[in-house]
Amino acid sequence: MNKQKFIDKFIRAFLILVLLKVLGLVAQLFHQSFWSVLGTLGIFVAVAIIIFVVMISLKDKEKNDQRSGRRGNSGGNFYLENSLFDRIRSKYEELAEKYITEGDYKKAAKVYMNLLQDNYRAAKTLENGGFYNEAAVIYLKRLHNKSDAAACYEKAKQYRKAIDLYKELDQKEKVGDLYKEMNDIKNAHIYYQMLADDFVDNSQMVKASLIYRKKMEMPDEAQKILLTGWKENKDAFNCLNNYFANIFDSTKLEREIQHLYEETPADKKLIYLEAMKYEFKKNSSLQTVTRNIAYEIISEKVETHSEIVNELKYFNPDDSLILKDISRYKTGRNKMFRN
Repeated sequence: MNKQKFIDKFIRAFLILVLLKVLGLVAQLFHQSFWSVLGTLGIFVAVAIIIFVVMISLKDKEKNDQRSGRRGNSGGNFYLENSLFDRIRSKYEELAEKYITEGDYKKAAKVYMNLLQDNYRAAKTLENGGFYNEAAVIYLKRLHNKSDAAACYEKAKQYRKAIDLYKELDQKEKVGDLYKEMNDIKNAHIYYQMLADDFVDNSQMVKASLIYRKKMEMPDEAQKILLTGWKENKDAFNCLNNYFANIFDSTKLEREIQHLYEETPADKKLIYLEAMKYEFKKNSSLQTVTRNIAYEIISEKVETHSEIVNELKYFNPDDSLILKDISRYKTGRNKMFRN
């Protein structure tokens, strides 16, 4: 089949398709609103015009080629088809962008979904236009993307639908947050507790404590979890550091620092020393107790960890002589080993 016959056949087939579409839309008037059908018809007519213009331009191009003596090769039909569909696709893109510029996101989404076969852009266009329910349906039914669908239902305040999807996705925190948004505190706490238990099972004690403190508003339970992490050596330093950070009364904090130190086993003294460096800088009223604890740990560990003397400078930042004392100690110790 030559190019001319191909184009003529394509135009005839398309005109028949247009007629069938119009008849179908007329039939829909009995089931849908007049304006809804009219809007769909408008898009289809615009598309028909686009394709017709593209076809005419291709026919003109072929005639010009014939007049200039150029002849097609065996791949002519393939090139013609590709050129045709590339131009049509480009026109669809322009049409969708035009609708978006005009604020008609639903029409733009129809172009993306029905004409360009791009369901993702159709859903994203609806989402950007604030049509969250419609976008959620496309994400869910056509793209099988539960996460984006749930987010759209959440934006639409369709919390029940969003919760069902977040449950399927095992996103316990989101489920708890949405129950809380619905003022269903009982169910919110059930899912927050499940999440906290998961963190504890994975030795993520700080994260578990944050769920108790921030989500469930149970600061005492949060402190218990941090203490458990410290005692059971589950991210011990961060648990201890966060435990102290959550005590805002300096007098109470000083007592707790001293009390926990007295219960600290020898193998965790170096971790405790690191925590004291933070507490020393935090509050001037804590400097005496933290310095004394640091001195005890350093003197206890210096025989087996000679480099620990370097820690003295953190607890004596304004003492210029401490560096000299540390240097003399290191020199004397080195001489002893050489002898």
